[in-house]
Amino acid sequence: MTGAAGVVDGGRMPPEVELDARRLIAAALEEDVGPGDWTTLWTVDADAFARAEVVAKEPLVVAGGELAAIVFHEVDPELSVELPCPDGASVSEGTVVLRISGSTRSILTAERTALNFLGRLSGIATLTRAFVDRVTGTQARIIDTRKTTPGWRRLEKWAVRIGGGANHRMGLHDMVLIKDNHIAAAGGVREAASRVASRNLDGLLVEVEVVRPDQVEELRGLTIQRILLDNMTDDALREAVERVRSWPGPRPELEASGNMTLERVGAVARTGVDWISVGALTHSVRTADVSLRLNTLLGSAGEES
Repeated sequence: MTGAAGVVDGGRMPPEVELDARRLIAAALEEDVGPGDWTTLWTVDADAFARAEVVAKEPLVVAGGELAAIVFHEVDPELSVELPCPDGASVSEGTVVLRISGSTRSILTAERTALNFLGRLSGIATLTRAFVDRVTGTQARIIDTRKTTPGWRRLEKWAVRIGGGANHRMGLHDMVLIKDNHIAAAGGVREAASRVASRNLDGLLVEVEVVRPDQVEELRGLTIQRILLDNMTDDALREAVERVRSWPGPRPELEASGNMTLERVGAVARTGVDWISVGALTHSVRTADVSLRLNTLLGSAGEES
């Protein structure tokens, strides 16, 4: 199905993600193009038309194809963009993930900004999928953190979901996470958690960080939904899991965090935790390698020249 301005719909991103994306795209184009793409304007005829493809230069999970299409459309509403690979698709090296046709000048001006969005978000989705694959067969789920690029949080967390992961809190406002500095300021784990319990009138999800297995006992009987087991060894994680599982009644979920790697994450998942948070999904991900190539130069009437 073809949507507005020749963009082929491949599943819509959430409205709040698109809103942030359009704001970032406008800023990115202003940053890159500025008063004019002089190289393209001075080397390419105004009436030149072309067909182009964006190609994966390595295996990757596609994320941000629709955003890349928006970039091309913002530069030139007359460009036609096809999305043969939906977000979430695993593709091999050499796969065409976008096709663009129209003004050669417009294609070249939009190229870098479009690829920056597509490459960054596909990199996040690809790394997330790798972590998710490593915990297959366990109850653990991979979750992100707030270690995101400023202004890009909704986009990057959306890419984590595209890769099969889940989102932790979006910000400081939608969940309570009592960390080490809060605990130090409040005077202890139980004191900090008790203060939150007396003030949490809106029923926000509450998570408390501990750094030793025995600290979970300080939280017994409190109204909390999750315990963050931070920077523990695998043996310490197993001990914490055993302690909490011995509690009567509903137990808090358990999240492991701290220096998670692909090599280690499978063993962590087998300790019995419910969640594994991985800051690297967004704070140190490698941009996926994608490139644009002009395949066919067309005459001004859209015919092959």
